[in-house]
Amino acid sequence: MTLFLLVLLAALAFEYINGFHDAANAIATVVSTRVLTPRQAILMAAVFNLVGASMGTAVASTVGKGLVDTHFVTMGTLLAALAAAILWGLLTWWLGLPSSSSHALIGGLCGAALASAHNDWSALRWNVHDPAKHTVDGLWPKVVLPMISSPLIGFAMGMALMGLILVAFFWITPNAAGRVFGKLQLVSAAAMAFSHGSNDAQKTMGLITLALVTGTNAKIFDGMPGWLGFLRVPVFHDVPAWVVYTCALTMAAGTAGGGYRIIRTMGHKMVRLQPVHGFAAETAAAAVIHFATVLGIPVSTTHVISSAIMGVGATKRPGAVKWGVVGRMVWAWVLTLPVTALVGYAAYRLF
Repeated sequence: MTLFLLVLLAALAFEYINGFHDAANAIATVVSTRVLTPRQAILMAAVFNLVGASMGTAVASTVGKGLVDTHFVTMGTLLAALAAAILWGLLTWWLGLPSSSSHALIGGLCGAALASAHNDWSALRWNVHDPAKHTVDGLWPKVVLPMISSPLIGFAMGMALMGLILVAFFWITPNAAGRVFGKLQLVSAAAMAFSHGSNDAQKTMGLITLALVTGTNAKIFDGMPGWLGFLRVPVFHDVPAWVVYTCALTMAAGTAGGGYRIIRTMGHKMVRLQPVHGFAAETAAAAVIHFATVLGIPVSTTHVISSAIMGVGATKRPGAVKWGVVGRMVWAWVLTLPVTALVGYAAYRLF
């Protein structure tokens, strides 16, 4: 029971960190274009993260039962996974690098599951086809392929949408464009915050539900008072409502905590943005993330919005994108899964 409480607290701590770390994804462009102040943007993102986080649980199911064999999962496994994700999130936030909290959590979970399975690689579900539901789950189709494809799609959609805007609004003056797209950017930033909440918050929901299933099957909740019956979840079928709202509120609280280091990297250091560029990047990224959420794919909101900003910037000219900053970000993306997997593995052994 003590381990379960530690897992629950660590999961909520991760969700809070995810809020102030990844909130910058949703609001970096709207702040850098001066459409909103940081305080106004963070408040808006907190509200729409909360709304998005309470919508659907397809991604939570993927994280909770589609990536590792739950027979090898213990409370120690989950605690080690969360420790790895939290450490990586804090490190990259301190460095001002927009890394993926999603991949940090997934990497930590895989490393810890492999350690708890005594190096049995069958603990990792790489590709599992369910003929009854006509679905394919596992790390390869739901994590590795989207990790490669989603930034490319975000880049292409950002470039394409910006190109369409340039063609359709060639007649508009720069001042008028600033006023029009400044107002439209409020909508696109809200959509980005909503899509971030709907995808990112669900990962922690899936992990907490997995902890409830693990605890129920280990009988750690037996003998507890009847009013605590909501903790008993014998099978991972759906995410309990209290888990959904607890995670949603925690992420919203974390978002309200800010994250200006990452806002500065994404909104100022990569590309010099104007409202029209912010609108194009946010709209493209929100569309990609929403489509992934519907399919239950835990994509990295960081990767998608960052690559969309690059695509928009490239429509100016290739030199408009500061590729040195982009290179540092890509290294953080590449290293996230293997580093957190190693930390998760080591943390489980340590525990």
